[in-house]
Amino acid sequence: MVPPARLRRHSPRASLAPAAVAAAASERQKATPPAPALGPGMQPIPRPPPRTQHWPPADDRLVRTPCPAGRGPRASLPADAGSRKSEPIPAARASGSCLPVQFLNAGDPGAHPDAEHAASGALRQPDRHSRRCVGEAEARGPAQGAWLPGAGPGLLPRGQGEPPDNMKSFWRFIFRRNLPSTSLCQMDFAVLGLGDSSYAKFNFVAKKLHRRLLQLGGSALLPVCLGDDQHELGPDATIDPWLHDLWEKVLGPHPLPLDLGLSPPGIPWPSKFTLKFLQEVPSTCSEELCVAGTDPQGPPSELQPFLAPMVTNQRVTGPSHFQDVRLIEFDITGSGVSFVAGDVVLIQPENTARHVQQFCQALGLDPDQHFTLQPREPGEPQPPLLPPCTAPSSVSPAPGLPPPASPAPHSLPFPTAGVPCPARLPQPCSIQRLVSQYLDIASVPRRSFFELLACLSCHELEREKLLEFSSAQGQEELCEYCTRPRRTVLEVLCDFPHTAGAIPPDYLLDLIPLIRPRAFSIASSLLAHPSRLQILVAVVQYQTRLKEPRRGLCSNWLASLDPGQGPVRVPLWVRSGGLTFPKTPDTPVIMVGPGTGVAPFRAAIQERVAQGETGNVLFFGCRQRDQDFYWEAEWKELQTRGCLTLVTAFSREQEQKVYVQHRLRELGPLVWGLLDLRGAHFYLAGNAKYMPADVSDALTSIFQEEGGLSGPAAAAYLARLQRTLRFQTETWA
Repeated sequence: MVPPARLRRHSPRASLAPAAVAAAASERQKATPPAPALGPGMQPIPRPPPRTQHWPPADDRLVRTPCPAGRGPRASLPADAGSRKSEPIPAARASGSCLPVQFLNAGDPGAHPDAEHAASGALRQPDRHSRRCVGEAEARGPAQGAWLPGAGPGLLPRGQGEPPDNMKSFWRFIFRRNLPSTSLCQMDFAVLGLGDSSYAKFNFVAKKLHRRLLQLGGSALLPVCLGDDQHELGPDATIDPWLHDLWEKVLGPHPLPLDLGLSPPGIPWPSKFTLKFLQEVPSTCSEELCVAGTDPQGPPSELQPFLAPMVTNQRVTGPSHFQDVRLIEFDITGSGVSFVAGDVVLIQPENTARHVQQFCQALGLDPDQHFTLQPREPGEPQPPLLPPCTAPSSVSPAPGLPPPASPAPHSLPFPTAGVPCPARLPQPCSIQRLVSQYLDIASVPRRSFFELLACLSCHELEREKLLEFSSAQGQEELCEYCTRPRRTVLEVLCDFPHTAGAIPPDYLLDLIPLIRPRAFSIASSLLAHPSRLQILVAVVQYQTRLKEPRRGLCSNWLASLDPGQGPVRVPLWVRSGGLTFPKTPDTPVIMVGPGTGVAPFRAAIQERVAQGETGNVLFFGCRQRDQDFYWEAEWKELQTRGCLTLVTAFSREQEQKVYVQHRLRELGPLVWGLLDLRGAHFYLAGNAKYMPADVSDALTSIFQEEGGLSGPAAAAYLARLQRTLRFQTETWA
């Protein structure tokens, strides 16, 4: 829903009980090779017939370069259900009464647009016969009972398959051992998970929730749906047929009245916010006060990050090496920031000045214009969409469809909820700041983006194409146009100029996701570098068939900052990471960190050496000793002092490639002795594609060869290490 990025960036019954639909979501867990599998029982979206027209009609950015490899009543579980006799949940209702349905999403709001898209798509279902609500999956007070959520997108990856932060209270409650097995005997449910199959615990929370609801007597309307970011057509390839089957199950026993008024798919719902432009520039600069990050009441956070001075920004790979990797150091003096080995730092990046200018030009916005943002209240009328389709700026609309008129609020099947304004957004704010620091115009848009954009379009040709891209039948073409070449929001808007120029400002935050903070493993210890924080950043840049190279937003922004040219400050804060190191003295640790995966282990080694711990074994792998051997001198000095055992694998320095898993096998007796005889902890960090599975295979072989275990016993031994947290991983896709 987002691993610490290592740039360097974790059957229905005759009388249907109230249905709780858990819109579950993405937890990015750890690594197995990507598998473009659909959820259980799902069928792939049929490929549309061949077309001769492509979008954009003419695109001079295309070149033939190869792609790189590689809430109504709700059925609630009472908060005290585990301490009293189970009682039936009231479910009877007269014929023709409302069918209450909940859509609940766990996770950080906005972190994964597919969850919101799935819920909004279901709410689009022409059914006012049912009462529906969308809410957040959080535990309620004892008098209120508990909501029934799914699993959702978290800001950080959870290496051991933990639920999102706003679901943890419910998660602890639902897994209480004294809950009766009939607690949910009158509840029907369905669970939708959104995840990434390149991680070992793909949709782990969604699967586990589904099993637990069954154990408590719930009746599953459908098998759990496992949306996969790695699928060629994205999560929608699984979500579309699943939602279709879901509504067949829900509406089968409860057909819709024939005279039911419908909300047409082409009509946009009211925007979440109203954006009001100010006639004069505000006299006080609220923008700077919002991000000072010097609140003495607590450590820096996402709402109040610390503006850390950048001290150094140094390239640590050779000049001929294919990748630019940076060692970046920040001064955190007086910040209140504290961390230990295994923690991560979150950094809030910005869009480039060039992209901000292009965006404002495409939408006809004045960068210096100030505005205030207010949540649209439920039932508040929606202003018409630019009648009579006059596009702002210099964009001249071609003759075409009339602009879609906004329906009266009472005609909507589901009123907009009072969504709070983004907490970090200053009030008032300038367009320049909004686009630069908040709107993720460099992201690859999802299908929901094209769906809303089509609703807002008043240009016939562009609207037709947008409707195609947002349809189930047009997903292959959308994938070819947008997903495969990694076309950005900004580039799509430039390809649809008439539509872009007519977008009402009120819809900016509905259309474009907010920039998410990026997480980096901290590569230093406060015991070795007081008042300093270091990270290792691999600058992401690659080529697709588009002429312009694709660039990672945060890594390239960080690489562009030069503290030698003047003061540079970066907004950051720290959170606990997925790795925890042993507190017991004299416990050895084995660390496997190829490439930039070595970053958290540098922090661990520095911390352990400062504490007098010498049982440190590091397996490090890279391509060439003279190009990307990070911290070579530091490792060798520690090795000389007897504080570190270093094992290296340089994959490109001999005819046959050698990786860290090969070195593990070679030193099998050492690894087995440390794990089995001395109770060592084993850690793994790096790319999620192949390496984690290869290392796990190497360990299993060592357990068999050196420990004399059978295959099943070796697998059980590895599973026990994982369960007791003596084998921990931090990987990313």
